[in-house]
Amino acid sequence: MGRRKRTTLENRAGASAGGFARNDYEVEVAPGLEQVTRQELQQVLGRQLSQLATQDEQAGSGVISFTCRSSNGGELERILQLNTVFNAYRVLTFPIARPKGLLAHAHLGRLVDTIRQLQRRFPPGYFTNFGINAAGAESLVFRQLAVQLAGELALPFSTDENDLLLRVRPTPAAHARADTEWQVLIRLSSRPLSVRAWRVADMKGALNAAVAHAMVRLTHPQTTDKFLNLTCGSGTLLVERLLATPARRVIGCDIDAGALQYAEANLRAAGVHDVVELYDWDARALNLPDHSVDAICADLPFGIAVGAHATNVSTYPAILQEAARVIKP
Repeated sequence: MGRRKRTTLENRAGASAGGFARNDYEVEVAPGLEQVTRQELQQVLGRQLSQLATQDEQAGSGVISFTCRSSNGGELERILQLNTVFNAYRVLTFPIARPKGLLAHAHLGRLVDTIRQLQRRFPPGYFTNFGINAAGAESLVFRQLAVQLAGELALPFSTDENDLLLRVRPTPAAHARADTEWQVLIRLSSRPLSVRAWRVADMKGALNAAVAHAMVRLTHPQTTDKFLNLTCGSGTLLVERLLATPARRVIGCDIDAGALQYAEANLRAAGVHDVVELYDWDARALNLPDHSVDAICADLPFGIAVGAHATNVSTYPAILQEAARVIKP
């Protein structure tokens, strides 16, 4: 019987090549958009990216694992700049049969040292508490682990919303080097990376910013683009388009006056309000010439938080027909 091929992700204390350590990471993305994030990882990390799980290994999973050549954790700042991911984690693998092994002096020390390195990357007080996400998180073992970490990190343990989130799990089979391995995933930021500082006006049903950025990347944005965002809502796609690269002209339209006010507020918070044109056009009848737009993005109403299924049956085809009219061949 053949053995299953395993992903080779380096993650051992002291592992180095040419003076560089190798650190393992994992990011969460929208399932189906993994390839978009893989391309962003390659662009952002460049030569620091030493190992990336293949597309086939993690397609549709919403997870991408990778390894970085690291010099004093310098890759962290670049990872935190990723725009298409929900969350990013540092991954530590431990040769233990069960979570209780994390209480051993060597393993606990390695975990604490790694967390302290992360803490030093941020201003004092950035992390105000920590939490543990694991099967059996309320067990005695995890309560003991929480007590030990609280003392070492000088952070209170919380079961509510956590700034410093730790996930504990068995090593996924595709990555495991032994039958008895567990991993601790340390979230690299106090909030998901998909939470944007520019979102000061949060509209019900607004598109997730990481998904919006992935959509923008799929248009292969160019500085010469005339970009159109149909049913722009609170402006998520407009902001993310301009964060990707400047454009010759950026237009957003929506028939909801309140949505346009939300969009104006978010565009202003992002510092791009002066380069975006907002109109109260009906997306089924645009005030634009034929074949005048280079790229179009839209987050059409699903009929749940916004809109209704009964009207979407006729609205969707009409919007698509109008989009086909104004897009360049």
